[in-house]
Amino acid sequence: MTSPETPSNPEPKYRKVLLKLSGEALQGEQGSGICPEVLDTISNEIAEVSRLNIEIAIVIGGGNIFRGVAGASKGIDRSTGDYMGMLATVINALALQDSLEKKDVHTRLQTALNIERVAEPYIRRRAVRHLEKGRVVIFAAGTGNPFFTTDTAATLRALEIGADLILKATKVDGVYDKDPLTHDDAVKFKKLTYMDVLKNELKIMDATAVSLCMQGSIPIIVFNLFESGNIKKVIMGSEIGTIVRSDKDV
Repeated sequence: MTSPETPSNPEPKYRKVLLKLSGEALQGEQGSGICPEVLDTISNEIAEVSRLNIEIAIVIGGGNIFRGVAGASKGIDRSTGDYMGMLATVINALALQDSLEKKDVHTRLQTALNIERVAEPYIRRRAVRHLEKGRVVIFAAGTGNPFFTTDTAATLRALEIGADLILKATKVDGVYDKDPLTHDDAVKFKKLTYMDVLKNELKIMDATAVSLCMQGSIPIIVFNLFESGNIKKVIMGSEIGTIVRSDKDV
């Protein structure tokens, strides 16, 4: 019998998506750096979806290696710290690219900082063309500017490539009114508007990223990355996690 969460139509609901991965997602239980087992698991999930002829772009953070805000709190100039964080995202992106290509997934890595020995410079038209050819495109180095988060970079790139959806991968199964890992009485939201997120300061993405999503009417689905098959389930239309969209759609 079909699960109530599984649509009867086998066709994917979304055809072009941007997956936002945090750098911390790659560190697993080791606390920092890149855990090979976690990297392999994530790339397996992405590879499975890419074989459905879905156009997939990825923005990855660098918090498992270095975070600009943390550096600033220890005396490093904020701009310098943010550039260091951008370089950390390139390291993560290279690791993910390598893992995906070992699974016969064709990829392209584009960076907002020019590092032409290891990646293409970000060019929107070239990125769109790569996606049309079935390549997974990984965007690194954020927006290339200090003081902007990788959440904002993810939203910007999603709008530029015309993505149907932003997939915000987390370690919990949606958005709650408080941290479900420390509060047993935390209440999960199935649907939210952009204004709900901004007014209640829900920590899905930073305010700039959410505002850009609102302006571009691009929905965000927040879901648990570490439950097997979840990326595919979201793309196929299963109602998992929390969806954030405009008032008229909620």
